[in-house]
Amino acid sequence: MSPTVEQQVFPVLWQDDHVLLIDQNQLPNSYTLVAINRCDDMITAIKSRIVRGGPAIGIAAAYGVYLGSREIQTTDHMAFLERLEAIADQLRQTRVHKANLTWATEQMLQTARQSTSTVEQLRAELLAKAQQLQQDNWATCQAIGKHGLSVLPAEPEKLSLYTHCNHGALATAGYGTSLGVVRAAWQQGRLAGIYAGETRPRLQGSRLTAWECVQEGIPVTIVTDSMAAHCMQQGLVQAVVVGADRIAANGDTLNKIGTYGLALLAKAHNLPFLVAAPLSTIDFAWAGGALDTYEQQPAVELAQIGEAVVAPAGAEFYNPSSDLTPADLITAI
Repeated sequence: MSPTVEQQVFPVLWQDDHVLLIDQNQLPNSYTLVAINRCDDMITAIKSRIVRGGPAIGIAAAYGVYLGSREIQTTDHMAFLERLEAIADQLRQTRVHKANLTWATEQMLQTARQSTSTVEQLRAELLAKAQQLQQDNWATCQAIGKHGLSVLPAEPEKLSLYTHCNHGALATAGYGTSLGVVRAAWQQGRLAGIYAGETRPRLQGSRLTAWECVQEGIPVTIVTDSMAAHCMQQGLVQAVVVGADRIAANGDTLNKIGTYGLALLAKAHNLPFLVAAPLSTIDFAWAGGALDTYEQQPAVELAQIGEAVVAPAGAEFYNPSSDLTPADLITAI
């Protein structure tokens, strides 16, 4: 199945009475849409990475709150709110370090808490709020792209940028955060192309970022993560642009594993290191500094690539999904 323009732009799409998600686990081999009708199905979709990327997860969770509200069998306002709080908490626990997820579910709860409508009317208000969050993020991503242009190097006229993981249309309401900057540069004639780090172990760079670029005709060169320093040393890239999962009040940034290493390499090669994210990614309650725990992913992600086993039985694995980049390594957010 080939994507339409609208489906490329919106990885989370409300249609009739359900949500359509692009199954990102199947890309680039297969473009598959998954219909979500229940909150439990949305929880599974977030956990299994059918939908991924902070803003996209937040939007999906907002719709998940609405879907959950449809399953609450009461007309009592207080009882409805109590059950809705529990549903929102279930969604928050799916990806605890994703600031956009916490923010979006809180936005939905605030809508419910402030409403004086009947329960039936409140459900309609929750759907409208989820749709608004999606529309707002689309506009925000376009603004991020425009602002990002202002901090890109002035020379050369056409830049080559290094990206990590996927923070494009697939990770947002559309357009993207770090790829929003890439798209804006491409549209303004300032982009020669991008170098997309493959992003082991889930290969979001080679599978998803490269797929988005190919769809739009943006020149993309895939490199292994271990080639980043070489690319910088050879002068192949003029800046690094990444997204974020969570940003502290002091600017420390949690993002896909490997981001910290790229920031160190960029500093060593005197290259700008840029973080692109919406305001909802900033966690003002987090002062900054190392976290107590980092989300760990299954060992099978390292032990296998697809069906191919690439490690011996008996080996141990360490597989954190994210790392922390100190603010002093970041040129601009």
